[in-house]
Amino acid sequence: MGVPKAELHVHIEGTLEPELVFDLARRNGVPAPAASVEELRARYRFTGLRSFLDVYYANMAVLLTEQDFHDLAAAYFARAAEQGVRHAEVFFDPQAHLSRGVSMATVVQGLAAAADEARHLGISAGLILCFLRDEPAASAAEALRLAEPFLDRIVAVGLDSAEAGHPPSGFVDVFATARDMGLHAVAHAGEEGPPEYVREALDLLRVERVDHGVRSLEDPALIARLRDEQVPLTVCPLSNVRLRSVDTISEHPLPRLMDEGLLVTVNSDDPAYFGGYVADNFAAVRSGLGLSDADLRLLAANSFEASFLPEDRKTELIAEATGWSPA
Repeated sequence: MGVPKAELHVHIEGTLEPELVFDLARRNGVPAPAASVEELRARYRFTGLRSFLDVYYANMAVLLTEQDFHDLAAAYFARAAEQGVRHAEVFFDPQAHLSRGVSMATVVQGLAAAADEARHLGISAGLILCFLRDEPAASAAEALRLAEPFLDRIVAVGLDSAEAGHPPSGFVDVFATARDMGLHAVAHAGEEGPPEYVREALDLLRVERVDHGVRSLEDPALIARLRDEQVPLTVCPLSNVRLRSVDTISEHPLPRLMDEGLLVTVNSDDPAYFGGYVADNFAAVRSGLGLSDADLRLLAANSFEASFLPEDRKTELIAEATGWSPA
């Protein structure tokens, strides 16, 4: 199980394991995206974010009913509980489903039902509605409008999908609307996009967390700002390796980010595609980067500090993480 932790950067569609892809295809009477589980897994050799997204969206076509979304999320929460997750803030991509004729109610109600059940596993959970940055801002605004009846189940909005060439500045108005609705704001920035995208996310979208953010290291002034303001970064080490941001885990910049005094967290991103869930990422940085038990406790405490939990619950969970020691 490892150190108690929160997961703040996981795409629920990215937890769709190949076996579940085939189960849902059979249940819904739709074609599977490959002839076999093995053939599908063989496609998970990505050259970058775009090559991953092509497979990611193709697999998503099997998600059609409320039960499908429930089963997807329930499977994730079961794995997360086994890996020491006590709180999860989970991304979902409604535009990718709306475009296929799947309603917002189908998506949110299915995910929310599984989140409610996760309490019995010792996990609290919130949903983060992500806008697809490679779709028009008007599409994002329509998704937010359709989500209004379900705002009691959504804690934040985010920005994801192909980053290069799609700066945060295109989504200023929809993020402002979301904040006016009382939602928190996060955004993917500084993964394949430049440090300037991180600045735009902070200044224009007024995000409270930056998802990825590893390229911030290219800009010392930005690093100083992130340190001074203690803006959380939700870093995903195995994802960065699989998408070729770094060649090996031993080259990952996580230690540099920690040495700079940043509020860094470790997460799984799209674990069905990238070779591991959140505890697997913790294990990878421990073995591949030589992080100590104290480092792991700090990363886990950071995850609770960076969450959107109430302050009293944060304090309780931070104490639990900092008091952890391996068996």
